[in-house]
Amino acid sequence: MRQATAPALIGILDDSPDGMRPEQLELVTRLALESVAGRLPRPVEWKIERVDGPPYGTAKSLEDGYARLVEAGVLAILGPAMGDGATVAVPLADRAQMPTLNYAGTERGRSDWMFHLQIGSHEDEPLWLARLLDDAGRRRVAMVYERAEIGARYGRFFEEASDILGLDIVSRIGVTPGGDDSASVLESIQRADPQAVVYLGLGLCHAPIADRLRGAGVSVPCLTNTCGLFGWADASAARGFDGWLYLDMISERNPHYMRLLERAGSKPGGGPALAFQYELYHLAMEALTRAPELTRAGLREGFERIKPLPSVLGEPGTYAGFGHYDRGALKGPYLVLRRWTDGSSVEAKPADLDPLR
Repeated sequence: MRQATAPALIGILDDSPDGMRPEQLELVTRLALESVAGRLPRPVEWKIERVDGPPYGTAKSLEDGYARLVEAGVLAILGPAMGDGATVAVPLADRAQMPTLNYAGTERGRSDWMFHLQIGSHEDEPLWLARLLDDAGRRRVAMVYERAEIGARYGRFFEEASDILGLDIVSRIGVTPGGDDSASVLESIQRADPQAVVYLGLGLCHAPIADRLRGAGVSVPCLTNTCGLFGWADASAARGFDGWLYLDMISERNPHYMRLLERAGSKPGGGPALAFQYELYHLAMEALTRAPELTRAGLREGFERIKPLPSVLGEPGTYAGFGHYDRGALKGPYLVLRRWTDGSSVEAKPADLDPLR
């Protein structure tokens, strides 16, 4: 008697700070499977490993979870979500020859076997911010960055972009994550008299600095990177970002995003989590439909065969796909300028740099 077809086993390496909610996982996997209905070579089964990887946990936890998925026989792994974890996972993927799709913020999370869905970018965001300031004629800039690898990397790329564009960084201010340097930051900013303030990092020191700037009546444009995304999940963070321009991943002008919300029974205003999680699983399913054979090497080629598809992320005209040694998924205007106002995020325009308030 013929046996039932064995499912394609896909691993999920969940290193998100609060863990993935089961109902959210069920929703995005269902939507992704619906998008390739009739094209899958066999049913799909998911295997989840929850890990506490860096920067909040340990590399050992992530390494052990990754090894368990490899041992379980998965064809591909989705994750990690954190930039520090993605860099840990790169040699693991190459050593195991395991196609892996991370959704972190650093292009260092790319290799022969590691693919990357950019949820923000430590390397691209600084250039986007610098171009916004340059276009607005805001050339004297105070740069505040967190003294940690992510903040420092943002800072290095912002300095390079500023040098290319001719921006003058009139004050470089490092802040210690977990500390409160807000008084000295305010003093440095007031002394430098900049035309704009840029904060770079995970947002670990942002709230007290923003409060100081508001309390002192500092009225120049204030911008930050995708750490502003934390306002979607935390009302107090949204209040802390009030009045700030920041980079996001969603646009209500993107018709593919709006159709995703309709399919999910959701309304605008819920943030980018649904969109980037759907994109992650959708890309994995597209790779499965394109794989020449259901092996790990076949899945790697399946990812490479995804030529740019319209993305639910970014502005209209954003696409997602890969290629031979092309490991960055998103192409086009995938970063979106938005602003927090009274607890709500609204899409902004470069003209909002002047006046900001």
